[in-house]
Amino acid sequence: MRSDYEYLDPDYLYTDPQTDVLRNLADINDPNDFLFFESAAVIKRAKELELHPIMIRDAKTLLDIHRYLFQDVYSWAGQMRTVEISKQDKPFFLTAYFDNGFAYIDTLIIEYRKIIKTDKTGLAEHLATLLDNINYLHPFREGNGRTQREFIRILALEKGYILSLNPSDNLDVYERYMFGTINGDVGMLTTLISDLLIPLNAHRVSPP
Repeated sequence: MRSDYEYLDPDYLYTDPQTDVLRNLADINDPNDFLFFESAAVIKRAKELELHPIMIRDAKTLLDIHRYLFQDVYSWAGQMRTVEISKQDKPFFLTAYFDNGFAYIDTLIIEYRKIIKTDKTGLAEHLATLLDNINYLHPFREGNGRTQREFIRILALEKGYILSLNPSDNLDVYERYMFGTINGDVGMLTTLISDLLIPLNAHRVSPP
């Protein structure tokens, strides 16, 4: 369904060979109908996570977040992909080495949690590095962007910051986010995250 992605899936494990639509729990075969269905279902679940975020234990929490977001859409929600993916001729992490990839992200999370809350620059740099590595890992057949943005949002929340990387909210954010993730530009992602990090207390309304 995304012409800029390429999938090595000769057995059509994830898609209908007739329509190229991802197999889904609603048995929708029309691509436009499916896009609307998937978007609406995930937006609903994402709003629920805003109120009740899934606390991050380690890198495998990515699976929990994906399962929650896509539970109404895919039978394989929360499961690591079994096919290889590339974008614009740039391959993502090979499935055979997923264990190594998740272990490396675990080390990045540990380092991130050592940073003091007042070090906004350091937090932005480490969140950008985490985002870049999670994006390269690309552990799911679909829904990687939405899952990784929620993962990074929760890590920022741990340190007392609001972070919204939802590209649909702002064209500038979308372009910077997409360029940074596609090209592995950690510097751009660092600047973007630094610009978007807002202390939680700035959102609190003082009582009358």
